[in-house]
Amino acid sequence: MADRDILFSVKNNFYIGAYNNAINEASDLEGLSDAEQTEKDVFVYRSYIAIGSHDLVISEVTDSAPMALQAVKLLAQYMGGRIGKEAALQAVGGWMNDPICNSNPHVLLVAGLVYAQEGNHVEALKACHAGQSLEMLALCVQVYLKMDRADKAEQQVKAMSAVDDDATVTQLATAWVGVALGGAKVQEASYIYQELGDKFSWTAPLHNGLAVCHMKMGEWEDAERDLLEALGKDAKDADTLANLVTVGLHLGKSTGRYASQLKVVAPQHPVALRAAAGEELFDRAAAAMA
Repeated sequence: MADRDILFSVKNNFYIGAYNNAINEASDLEGLSDAEQTEKDVFVYRSYIAIGSHDLVISEVTDSAPMALQAVKLLAQYMGGRIGKEAALQAVGGWMNDPICNSNPHVLLVAGLVYAQEGNHVEALKACHAGQSLEMLALCVQVYLKMDRADKAEQQVKAMSAVDDDATVTQLATAWVGVALGGAKVQEASYIYQELGDKFSWTAPLHNGLAVCHMKMGEWEDAERDLLEALGKDAKDADTLANLVTVGLHLGKSTGRYASQLKVVAPQHPVALRAAAGEELFDRAAAAMA
């Protein structure tokens, strides 16, 4: 495979959500060029962000670090709530107008991630539309899916497949679009998650992906089984808790514990926000009848 390099395992573990594995794999690498060292550090620090170690990233990335790492540091500050969204958006806006920064794929990807998180789909697509990496194209896929434009997302997946059809990130994007398109594509998506889990390592994101496929196909017991496996991998994963609430409601089971955990670990998660809004309406109705 042309794209396979010394960092393949680090990147691949990051893409499937095996963040600790990515960090451990990176610690064993030696003899890297400066460019490879920077890229390795990018994925290591993004892995730390994914497991919630924002302060470690913030403390280790110095002002003299390469711009790619400065971008990851800002991502840690933003995701960890150390800076507000206004400051983050101001920073990434400056990058987009800087010819040096806006030619760096890692900087552009972080800008796209921040814009996407804030629901600014247009700017997220602007940041990543050049597709300097498969991951940038994958972010475009996610943004188009959030916009309910599965047709555009499918076009992006075709572009990714033309670059590297077998790449894990291409396979994941294919699965995301398959779930959105529905029908037979959902079954195909489930095969992708199954294959990636069996080939590399089963992680909470992969179990969640497979669970969503089961949910779309009405296989609620199978979905619950995969979600419980995901919970065993990461008890604080917001998507796992949210999906367990959904599955529990369909199976007629109590979901209070999962809903409570979700409010603690991810109060801004859409499912948590909907639950909070429902509770508020109930309280208002109860007060009106008192």
